[in-house]
Amino acid sequence: MKQANMAALNSGNLDISASLAGILNEKHCPEHLQVLKTFTAALRDREYRDAVEEQAFSRLLKVLTRLSSELQAANGDDADMQSVALQLQLIAECFRAQRNSCVQSTRNQSLLRELGFIDVSLKLLSFLQTTNLESRDGIFEPLRCGIQFLGNLAVENQVCKDDIWQLSFPNLLLQLLNADDEKTVNYASMLLHTCLDEAKVEELSEPQNIQLALRVLELCRTQPELDWTVLIATQHFLKSSALVESMYSGMSHHERITLLEVLFAELREEDSEECGIPPSVASFLASSFQKDCGAVLTLATGSASNDEVLQEALMVISLLDVLCEMTSDHRQFMFLQDHPDLLVTTVALFVFLLFTLYILPTELLEQVHAIGKASKNIFSAAQNFSSFSGDGDSSSHSPVISFKAHLIRLIGNLCHSNTNNQKKVRELQGIPLILDNCNIDSNNPFISQWAIFTIRNLLEHNTQNQEVVADLERRGPVDYSALRELGFLVEERDGSLLLKPVKKD
Repeated sequence: MKQANMAALNSGNLDISASLAGILNEKHCPEHLQVLKTFTAALRDREYRDAVEEQAFSRLLKVLTRLSSELQAANGDDADMQSVALQLQLIAECFRAQRNSCVQSTRNQSLLRELGFIDVSLKLLSFLQTTNLESRDGIFEPLRCGIQFLGNLAVENQVCKDDIWQLSFPNLLLQLLNADDEKTVNYASMLLHTCLDEAKVEELSEPQNIQLALRVLELCRTQPELDWTVLIATQHFLKSSALVESMYSGMSHHERITLLEVLFAELREEDSEECGIPPSVASFLASSFQKDCGAVLTLATGSASNDEVLQEALMVISLLDVLCEMTSDHRQFMFLQDHPDLLVTTVALFVFLLFTLYILPTELLEQVHAIGKASKNIFSAAQNFSSFSGDGDSSSHSPVISFKAHLIRLIGNLCHSNTNNQKKVRELQGIPLILDNCNIDSNNPFISQWAIFTIRNLLEHNTQNQEVVADLERRGPVDYSALRELGFLVEERDGSLLLKPVKKD
């Protein structure tokens, strides 16, 4: 029986090879399309795929090459559109046959590569993407099938990946990602994801290639339903500090927000035990926050009518959110407790840095706090929660809602089990400021909880900080009623101040 099957397969190979030769010698007609469809259907069978002779593929390549030449020659005002439509259908079917032949077949992947299918296919895709044919809709089917072929050719085949990358990077890949067809863009994203590796990601970070990476991030923002672009960003881009820095430098503030949102989502991924984002990315973002954080203050004066200024402020807020998340549950980022200030030169190993990241959050908190008390603005405390009930005008919501709360949260994170940072906040007079934010504030939901969390981290195993709070209580400027309402009690014992939960009745 097996011999009979092989005989039938061999006979089929001879028939299809002869039929493909006929296409080369005749004027194109619908019967040729049927021949190619028969070949495509047969290639779905694994046994048939493994038995196809090289001659059949060689003739298929010649058919594709002839179709490509004829299509390019017909690209003019006097083109016979009916003939062009048939040529596009024949090209699409050639690509389908090529696509099917590569499924789970390393042998066919190598064979098609050696015959030269990659070069011919990529040149044809480039022409299809840039041609000015009267009927643009007709090119999308061959575009999609051609990209799918290259994707199947590259799966688990490093040599094919490298060849496709060398011939398509960066210009053709960028063209395909800018196609006017969503499926084409999706398949191009799939192809890019399949080809990428660590070395290729580093190539993307070079200035002349950065537009390709920026296009991927733009698609994450404009077409989030395209899963491949999100996978590219999370599985490859965020793991390269060189690429993240290069993209960030070349982005508008609005584009940076998208990058930060993708990064934030990756940090929140519950299934990820160990975040793949390198520490150097965290350090770069921390430095960026230190450099740009003052932009948020322009929103307080109402002078941020300029959209560029507003976007910069929103970008800083996104940076703060990311830093809060990094320093919450990710041990690999806790080095940020000792992150150096931009104005400080890094010195030799084991030397303590003079200024660290917590300085700017504390100083910025002081500025925000002072502005909020000086006049009514978006940093002023409020007790009206109607705007959060769903009945009010959402357009009136401040873009810096929770900004103060997140500053306090970051200070608390950076002071956790860190005696040096606890001391620095005390020296900067930050403790009274944080205690003064224990009141309910509808502009900063949960600010009182974050203030309690931060005070707890500041007082833990630190008698000097406890004495500061005790002294404030004795002088009477701090109202602890909010703490008591939230279930905490401030108690002086043996000259020290303790923060502990209130016993329930």
